[in-house]
Amino acid sequence: MESATICCFGEVLWDQFPSGKKLGGAPFNVASSLHGLGASVQFISSIGVDILGDEILSLMKAQQLSTQFIQRHPNYPTGQVHVQLDDQGVAQYEIAENVAWDFIKATPEATAQVAKAQAFIFGSLSARGASKKALDAFLKAAQFSVFDVNLRPPFYSISLLIELMQQASVLKFNDTELYLIAEQIGSPYHSLDQHIGYIAQQTGVSIICVTKGPFGAVLYHNGKWFYNSGYKIKVVDTVGAGDSFLATLIQGLIHAQDIQNTLNKACAMGALVAGSSGANPEITEDALLSFMNGDKTL
Repeated sequence: MESATICCFGEVLWDQFPSGKKLGGAPFNVASSLHGLGASVQFISSIGVDILGDEILSLMKAQQLSTQFIQRHPNYPTGQVHVQLDDQGVAQYEIAENVAWDFIKATPEATAQVAKAQAFIFGSLSARGASKKALDAFLKAAQFSVFDVNLRPPFYSISLLIELMQQASVLKFNDTELYLIAEQIGSPYHSLDQHIGYIAQQTGVSIICVTKGPFGAVLYHNGKWFYNSGYKIKVVDTVGAGDSFLATLIQGLIHAQDIQNTLNKACAMGALVAGSSGANPEITEDALLSFMNGDKTL
């Protein structure tokens, strides 16, 4: 099998919307988006020996996503999240506990795959249970690790976030997360950019990205600043928008593409996903470029 360019680690689950269920989980969404962009991806997770787990495998195979590192746990069920949307399409989550992805193992084969990957992407939620041990092993093996902070109360602590930030090569926050964490770690500043600079100084991380919802994103990259003010779109739901943004950003960064154009594409991808239902709509490169060029028919 071809060596994976990117490994994603963490939860895969069913988002249970009022209208029905959709496949999700932030790291799975990132993996799916990367695959759609043409990246070679391996996804490391665990599902139950149950019907919901069977359905996940079937859908991944239908999407031609590798299932090589999907473990099956005989004692814990496949993960589920109950999603509620407000009037603006912003999601609130009720995340089931003690599910299969809480018990991912760092097998020798998975650890070797992480060690040779160009990027290893993870979030904070996967550290809430026994999977933290696997995460620690993978972070030791990884060459270039991307921490998608992705706070899901109450499943984190500031001490955990500091520990994970200090092991990352790239940090990705949304603006709410940035202000919360900056305050908790003692930033004396007020502006978003100043907080980013403070976190870079405190953690030693030289690539930090902060998304601002409909107002685009800021990227601090090895001492230089890049900005995008966002793309206007009618929001259907925000589920997966940040994940597709991150996938597009990392794909561009690891292939040394123009940084400003990479940030622009990431913001456009996030907007298109927010304008679609669910976390993993199929968005082609042509559709993305047309949207960036102002095609109002999308």
